[in-house]
Amino acid sequence: MVTTSYPRFPGDSVGTFMEPIAEGVAARGHVVHVVAPWHPLVTRGRSEDGVHFHFYKYAPHPSLNVFGYAAAMKADVSVRGQAFIAAPLALAQGWRTARKIARRHNATIMHGHWVIPGGVTAAAAAGGRPLVISLHGSDVYLAERLMPARVAARAAFRKAAYVTACSADLARRAIALGADPERMAVIPYGVDAERFQPDEAARNRLRAELGIPAGAALVAAAGRLVRKKGFEYLIDAIPGVRAPIVFAIAGEGSLREELRARAASRGIAERMRFLGDRSQDEVAALFAAADVIVAPSVRDESGNVDGLPNVVMEALASGTALITTIAGGIGAVVQHEATALIVPERDAAAIARELDRALSDAALRQRLGSAARKLAQSRFGWDQTAAAFEDAYNRALARTGRP
Repeated sequence: MVTTSYPRFPGDSVGTFMEPIAEGVAARGHVVHVVAPWHPLVTRGRSEDGVHFHFYKYAPHPSLNVFGYAAAMKADVSVRGQAFIAAPLALAQGWRTARKIARRHNATIMHGHWVIPGGVTAAAAAGGRPLVISLHGSDVYLAERLMPARVAARAAFRKAAYVTACSADLARRAIALGADPERMAVIPYGVDAERFQPDEAARNRLRAELGIPAGAALVAAAGRLVRKKGFEYLIDAIPGVRAPIVFAIAGEGSLREELRARAASRGIAERMRFLGDRSQDEVAALFAAADVIVAPSVRDESGNVDGLPNVVMEALASGTALITTIAGGIGAVVQHEATALIVPERDAAAIARELDRALSDAALRQRLGSAARKLAQSRFGWDQTAAAFEDAYNRALARTGRP
């Protein structure tokens, strides 16, 4: 597997879906080698849970360690200047490392994550091996916006024996870029329903830590503080909510200070809790403590949108009532009034109305949360995701005539 993001340490909030994908494939009896750029925060050993790691160094100066791990893009809408300098170095070293590891271990499949750049790197390093490319969101956006990325993506798609996307929206956009619809499958992300689950002890502890006043509700959100997450519209909704609430958001990003200023200008600074970057376990505790989770995702002004936000899957598994939009692939995994309350994108008034509705109706919250958790457990286990990737590998092998 060639990737530019992988949790750098247990519980890291970056590239969270990569770990269960790799471990899930390994658990099905396969040998998995992950090739990824080195980062100062990497603490992984050489091998964990059946996954072998190969982190390559590429930057001659610390300031150029901006390749991968959500560091290359600013607010997820533009590429940082340092990334343009670092990219040729990282791509060259990634190609050399992936080719070396594939040859050393006689790899059967080359699997590139994010067509830009993981798929391109994997395509160059694959040799005669079947190539599978998996799309996750920002990669397709970059290919749509930047001509060099578009040319590279088309070349990688031509070489791919199979392509997977985490949502139908991404699949359609990839086909428009040149991917073959006959060699394409939509594989939604899974969720760890043991980590994300109702937890009364965590609920009581975290609400005390956050200083939630008696009688106040806790509204939670999580994600990188970038445009496509839509957090500004959630902040705009808070003043219109009649119920007493505290809004806690876990995540870091380019918009942190802008969102703080927005909360202050709306007169709700004292009701906000900006928690910063939190581990997966800490996000799970936050979701268990919340009365409502809001994932106000949008297709931002530049056209970027999440493929399928991890936070939506995690909210479903948590058994906490969810308010969300249908941006990207969300609409394929939630149903209005059944497993979530769906609002239009960028509609702060609608968010406020649904928050008031949910917070005033405990039975509604219980019904939505219970149905959502059952859905997550029955349809979106990571073992099912791993089985789907195994099927993609078999289809790629069949197309290339390899055993």
